[in-house]
Amino acid sequence: MRKIITIGREFGAGGGEIGRRVAKELGISYYDRDIILRTAAASSKLRPEQVQKWDERVPGSFGFAQSLFDFYNKPLDEELWRAQKEAIREMANKESCVIVGRNGDHILRHFDHCLNVFVHAGFNWRVKRMCGLMADATKEQVIADVKQADKARKKYCEYYTGKTYGDSRSFDLTINTEKLGVEKAIQLVLAAAENI
Repeated sequence: MRKIITIGREFGAGGGEIGRRVAKELGISYYDRDIILRTAAASSKLRPEQVQKWDERVPGSFGFAQSLFDFYNKPLDEELWRAQKEAIREMANKESCVIVGRNGDHILRHFDHCLNVFVHAGFNWRVKRMCGLMADATKEQVIADVKQADKARKKYCEYYTGKTYGDSRSFDLTINTEKLGVEKAIQLVLAAAENI
Protein backbone atom coordinates (compact mmCIF):
# COMPACT_ATOMS: atom_id res chain seq x y z
CA MET A 1 0.00 0.00 0.00
CA ARG A 2 1.18 3.52 -0.76
CA LYS A 3 2.34 5.80 2.03
CA ILE A 4 1.82 9.52 1.54
CA ILE A 5 3.27 11.93 4.07
CA THR A 6 2.58 15.65 3.81
CA ILE A 7 4.65 18.06 5.85
CA GLY A 8 3.49 21.59 6.47
CA ARG A 9 6.11 23.71 8.17
CA GLU A 10 7.09 27.05 9.54
CA PHE A 11 10.13 28.54 7.85
CA GLY A 12 13.27 27.45 9.69
CA ALA A 13 11.59 24.74 11.78
CA GLY A 14 13.26 21.93 9.83
CA GLY A 15 10.31 20.54 7.88
CA GLY A 16 12.27 20.21 4.65
CA GLU A 17 15.14 18.36 6.32
CA ILE A 18 12.71 16.08 8.16
CA GLY A 19 10.86 15.35 4.92
CA ARG A 20 14.04 14.53 2.98
CA ARG A 21 15.36 12.23 5.68
CA VAL A 22 12.03 10.46 6.23
CA ALA A 23 11.71 9.87 2.48
CA LYS A 24 15.27 8.49 2.35
CA GLU A 25 14.67 6.23 5.35
CA LEU A 26 11.46 4.85 3.80
CA GLY A 27 12.97 4.61 0.32
CA ILE A 28 10.23 6.77 -1.22
CA SER A 29 10.16 9.92 -3.35
CA TYR A 30 10.54 13.39 -1.88
CA TYR A 31 8.80 16.41 -3.41
CA ASP A 32 9.23 20.05 -2.48
CA ARG A 33 10.28 22.67 -4.99
CA ASP A 34 10.21 20.16 -7.83
CA ILE A 35 6.42 20.34 -7.58
CA ILE A 36 6.95 23.64 -9.40
CA LEU A 37 8.03 21.83 -12.55
CA ARG A 38 5.26 19.24 -12.32
CA THR A 39 2.72 22.01 -11.80
CA ALA A 40 3.89 23.83 -14.90
CA ALA A 41 3.80 20.58 -16.87
CA ALA A 42 0.19 19.99 -15.73
CA SER A 43 -0.89 23.29 -17.23
CA SER A 44 -0.50 24.39 -20.80
CA LYS A 45 -0.87 28.00 -19.63
CA LEU A 46 1.96 28.11 -17.08
CA ARG A 47 5.73 28.24 -17.46
CA PRO A 48 8.06 27.09 -14.63
CA GLU A 49 9.20 30.70 -14.07
CA GLN A 50 5.59 31.82 -13.50
CA VAL A 51 4.94 28.98 -11.06
CA GLN A 52 8.14 29.70 -9.15
CA LYS A 53 7.24 33.39 -8.88
CA TRP A 54 3.91 32.59 -7.19
CA ASP A 55 5.12 29.53 -5.25
CA GLU A 56 3.34 29.57 -1.86
CA ARG A 57 2.40 33.22 -2.19
CA VAL A 58 -0.80 35.06 -2.89
CA PRO A 59 -0.41 38.05 -5.17
CA GLY A 60 -1.08 41.22 -3.19
CA SER A 61 -2.74 42.76 -6.20
CA PHE A 62 -3.28 41.45 -9.68
CA GLY A 63 -3.26 44.94 -11.11
CA PHE A 64 -5.84 46.40 -13.42
CA ALA A 65 -4.93 44.40 -16.52
CA GLN A 66 -4.87 41.03 -14.74
CA SER A 67 -8.15 41.66 -12.95
CA LEU A 68 -9.97 42.10 -16.26
CA PHE A 69 -9.74 38.51 -17.44
CA ASP A 70 -12.49 37.24 -19.69
CA PHE A 71 -15.13 34.65 -18.84
CA TYR A 72 -13.08 31.74 -20.22
CA ASN A 73 -9.80 32.50 -18.47
CA LYS A 74 -8.81 32.36 -14.82
CA PRO A 75 -6.25 34.70 -13.26
CA LEU A 76 -2.78 33.23 -12.89
CA ASP A 77 -3.09 32.33 -9.22
CA GLU A 78 -6.26 30.29 -9.74
CA GLU A 79 -4.70 28.44 -12.68
CA LEU A 80 -1.61 27.81 -10.53
CA TRP A 81 -3.68 26.46 -7.62
CA ARG A 82 -5.65 24.14 -9.93
CA ALA A 83 -2.49 22.86 -11.65
CA GLN A 84 -0.70 22.36 -8.33
CA LYS A 85 -3.63 20.37 -6.91
CA GLU A 86 -3.64 18.15 -10.00
CA ALA A 87 0.12 17.58 -9.81
CA ILE A 88 0.02 16.69 -6.09
CA ARG A 89 -2.96 14.35 -6.46
CA GLU A 90 -1.33 12.67 -9.44
CA MET A 91 1.85 12.02 -7.43
CA ALA A 92 -0.13 10.68 -4.46
CA ASN A 93 -2.16 8.38 -6.72
CA LYS A 94 0.94 6.92 -8.37
CA GLU A 95 3.52 6.37 -5.65
CA SER A 96 4.51 6.53 -2.03
CA CYS A 97 6.06 9.92 -1.33
CA VAL A 98 6.73 12.78 1.05
CA ILE A 99 5.28 16.13 -0.05
CA VAL A 100 6.53 19.24 1.74
CA GLY A 101 4.41 22.40 1.77
CA ARG A 102 1.95 23.56 -0.89
CA ASN A 103 -1.04 22.81 1.39
CA GLY A 104 -0.62 19.11 0.70
CA ASP A 105 -2.62 18.27 3.82
CA HIS A 106 -5.64 20.10 2.41
CA ILE A 107 -5.26 18.86 -1.15
CA LEU A 108 -4.98 15.23 0.00
CA ARG A 109 -7.43 15.45 2.91
CA HIS A 110 -9.63 12.69 1.46
CA PHE A 111 -6.76 10.22 0.97
CA ASP A 112 -6.95 7.38 3.51
CA HIS A 113 -3.29 6.40 3.19
CA CYS A 114 -1.96 9.84 4.08
CA LEU A 115 -0.20 11.13 7.20
CA ASN A 116 -0.38 14.92 7.61
CA VAL A 117 2.38 16.47 9.72
CA PHE A 118 3.04 20.07 10.76
CA VAL A 119 6.50 21.14 11.98
CA HIS A 120 6.83 24.32 14.02
CA ALA A 121 9.13 26.03 16.50
CA GLY A 122 9.53 29.34 18.31
CA PHE A 123 10.49 32.37 16.25
CA ASN A 124 13.86 32.98 17.94
CA TRP A 125 14.85 29.31 17.64
CA ARG A 126 14.02 29.33 13.93
CA VAL A 127 16.04 32.52 13.40
CA LYS A 128 19.03 31.01 15.21
CA ARG A 129 18.79 27.81 13.18
CA MET A 130 18.56 29.69 9.89
CA CYS A 131 21.49 31.94 10.83
CA GLY A 132 23.52 28.73 11.16
CA LEU A 133 22.36 27.53 7.74
CA MET A 134 22.68 30.89 5.97
CA ALA A 135 26.20 31.90 6.96
CA ASP A 136 26.38 34.73 4.39
CA ALA A 137 23.20 36.45 5.63
CA THR A 138 23.06 38.95 8.47
CA LYS A 139 20.84 38.21 11.45
CA GLU A 140 18.63 41.14 10.44
CA GLN A 141 18.17 39.64 6.97
CA VAL A 142 17.33 36.23 8.43
CA ILE A 143 14.77 37.82 10.78
CA ALA A 144 13.21 39.63 7.82
CA ASP A 145 13.17 36.41 5.74
CA VAL A 146 11.51 34.38 8.51
CA LYS A 147 8.84 37.05 9.03
CA GLN A 148 8.20 37.34 5.30
CA ALA A 149 7.97 33.55 4.82
CA ASP A 150 5.60 33.20 7.80
CA LYS A 151 3.35 35.96 6.47
CA ALA A 152 3.31 34.57 2.92
CA ARG A 153 2.54 31.01 4.03
CA LYS A 154 -0.27 32.11 6.36
CA LYS A 155 -1.84 34.23 3.65
CA TYR A 156 -1.45 31.48 1.03
CA CYS A 157 -3.06 28.86 3.28
CA GLU A 158 -5.97 31.01 4.33
CA TYR A 159 -6.64 32.30 0.80
CA TYR A 160 -6.69 28.89 -0.92
CA THR A 161 -8.02 26.60 1.81
CA GLY A 162 -10.07 28.85 4.10
CA LYS A 163 -8.20 27.32 7.04
CA THR A 164 -5.90 28.81 9.65
CA TYR A 165 -2.25 28.09 8.88
CA GLY A 166 -0.80 25.53 11.29
CA ASP A 167 -4.17 24.67 12.91
CA SER A 168 -3.56 21.33 14.64
CA ARG A 169 -7.01 20.07 13.59
CA SER A 170 -5.73 19.87 10.01
CA PHE A 171 -2.92 17.48 10.93
CA ASP A 172 -2.46 14.00 12.35
CA LEU A 173 0.79 14.97 14.05
CA THR A 174 2.27 18.33 15.02
CA ILE A 175 5.88 18.55 16.15
CA ASN A 176 7.70 21.37 17.93
CA THR A 177 11.32 20.96 16.82
CA GLU A 178 12.51 23.55 19.33
CA LYS A 179 11.39 21.24 22.14
CA LEU A 180 11.99 17.83 20.53
CA GLY A 181 14.74 18.43 17.98
CA VAL A 182 14.95 17.36 14.35
CA GLU A 183 16.23 13.83 15.12
CA LYS A 184 13.31 13.03 17.43
CA ALA A 185 10.90 14.56 14.91
CA ILE A 186 12.17 12.18 12.24
CA GLN A 187 11.69 9.23 14.59
CA LEU A 188 8.14 10.37 15.41
CA VAL A 189 7.16 10.73 11.77
CA LEU A 190 8.63 7.32 10.91
CA ALA A 191 6.77 5.69 13.80
CA ALA A 192 3.49 7.35 12.80
CA ALA A 193 4.01 6.36 9.15
CA GLU A 194 4.09 2.66 10.11
CA ASN A 195 0.34 2.76 10.64
CA ILE A 196 -0.70 4.26 7.29
